[in-house]
Order: sequence, then C-alpha cells, then structure tokens
Amino acid sequence: MPDPITKSPMIARPWLRIVLFGIAFCIIALLLGVPAILYLTGTPIADLEHDAFGTLSKLMAGNYLWLMLLLEFIVSVLTVAIFRLVIERRGWTGLGWDLDGFASEALTGLFLGPAILGLAASAILLSGHLQWVDIVWQPTALFISLGWMILISFSEELVFRGYLLGNLMEALPNKWIALAISSFLFALYHAVTPGIHTLAFANLFLAGMLLGTNYLFTKNLWFSFLLHLGWNFFEGPIMGFKVSGTTFPSLLQAEPNGDLFITGGDYGLEGSILMTLLLLTALFVMYWAWERKYSRVTPPASGVAAVSGATSIPAVSPPSSSGSSKA
Repeated sequence: MPDPITKSPMIARPWLRIVLFGIAFCIIALLLGVPAILYLTGTPIADLEHDAFGTLSKLMAGNYLWLMLLLEFIVSVLTVAIFRLVIERRGWTGLGWDLDGFASEALTGLFLGPAILGLAASAILLSGHLQWVDIVWQPTALFISLGWMILISFSEELVFRGYLLGNLMEALPNKWIALAISSFLFALYHAVTPGIHTLAFANLFLAGMLLGTNYLFTKNLWFSFLLHLGWNFFEGPIMGFKVSGTTFPSLLQAEPNGDLFITGGDYGLEGSILMTLLLLTALFVMYWAWERKYSRVTPPASGVAAVSGATSIPAVSPPSSSGSSKA
C-alpha cells in the first residue's frame, strides 16, 4: 500500500515535478555519463557533440553495453531518490514495492512475457522465417545476463511506472491519458537503442501501455517489474533474439530470416508486426482482467440505512496473496 504523506511536498504540483524530474534526469545523466563514457571508452567528445544518439547506440551495440546499463541504473535510482525522498518527502516503498497482497499479479507478470514471446516465436517458426541452429549452455553468462536484466527492469519501472505514471495520475483527471503519456515517454527513451524503427517504436509504446495497466488499478510495481524482467530475459538470453536491438549471450542460437516486417530483423521481436497484434490482444485482455478484479463495487446503503447509522460497504480492495487467484 502507498505510504502516507507525513510532510507537504516541497513542490505541490505534480506536473511541475514531472517536468523538473525530466530535466534533473538529463542533467545527472550528463554529469555522470559523459565523463564515464569519455574516460572508460576513449570516445572523442566531438563524436558526442556531433551525433550523441548514434554514438550511444554504437556503445550499446559494442563492448560497452555494461557501462550503459550501469549508468542507466545509477541515474534512474539517484534521480527518483532525490525527487521521492527530498522533493516529495515520501517513503521509498510507497512507489509500489509492497508485495503483500500482490503475489498473483507478480506471477501473472512473470509468465505473461514469456507467453507472448513464445507465441510470436512459434508463429515466425511456423512461417519458415526462423530456425534455432544450436544450443549453447553457458550458465555464468546466463547468470550475468539475468543480473543485467534485473537492473534494466528495476530502473525503468522505477522511473516510468513508479515515478512518472504515479505523478501523471495525480496531475491528470483521466488515468488512461496518464498511461499513454508515460508509455510515449517510455518509447521515446528507447530511441537511442540500436536499429530502432517506426514499427518498433509503436510496439514499445504498446509495451509501455501493457506494463502500466495493473499500476492504474493498484499503484503497485510487481506486475510490471516481473513482466519486464521475464520479457527481456526470455527474449534475449533464452531464445536468442536481440532485445531492443541489443545482443546478449543466449542459450538458443536463433537465426531469423526473410521478411523483416515479420521477424523484427536486427531490433528483435519488438520490431515485428506479429508483436503488434499480440501486444494489442494482451493489452485488452489484461485491462478486462484488472477491471473485473478491481472495479467490483457493492451498491451503497439506502438512504434510510444511511440515516440510521449503517455504513456502506466500500469497494473490494486488492486481495491478500494467500487468498487471491491469478488474474
């Protein structure tokens, strides 16, 4: 459950906090990222000045992926901590990290990603546009990749669902507009990933919508965090596809071929039209599931009962992990 506000925020307007958060994120990224990139990679500063996006994409596609992921994690956690603890004067757990009562949502997220990816890969395989040519068992590489995926999922969910979507829901009267804006920012954030194109951008927007559906009803991050983690780990280190244009050591060695519109090409399954259809389907199904689960309201007591002192029964709150059923 969200933690109570014990002090008034330093900045009361949530829309202003969002704007300042974006500015602070960029400043911290520049202050930490530019020196680290220049010193550790030997990249000339002229390359960053001439084509910052292109230079960052090359670093992510090359030998410095670890540096980019570590910087993303540090900048994300530091910026959210400053705004959450100092500017808003609220606790960290209130961002949505309470697992109590949300175990079924967490498990749903964990298995939903692999299910969607499995359907997409099976369709591409049956169409003749994919083959797995080898199995490479490297447990150390898989363990390290899992660690990176945890950092990626944690930092991005912390920023885009935990902080931005949470504040957008405070700032806007319509939660779906808030979700759409946060999803657009999520897709825009991935504009520096190697090989991104229009269809991949659209799918990243839909992925952001799917990741945020449960948060609209619960303000809890476990569904989105484990969906994000399961998706990235299953797509890259297990099935052998690129993850948003980035290559990871994998168990299965995948070789997509033919129509890039179907396979997603060098961007991974996020660049496939099949993923567009599956994401849209999953989005509607999960919306229906969460709406059905969280929007059941017992009719209020009659006027006579209210006058006599009876109390109307409130809306059903999220069930405990021990008694809830998987959505």
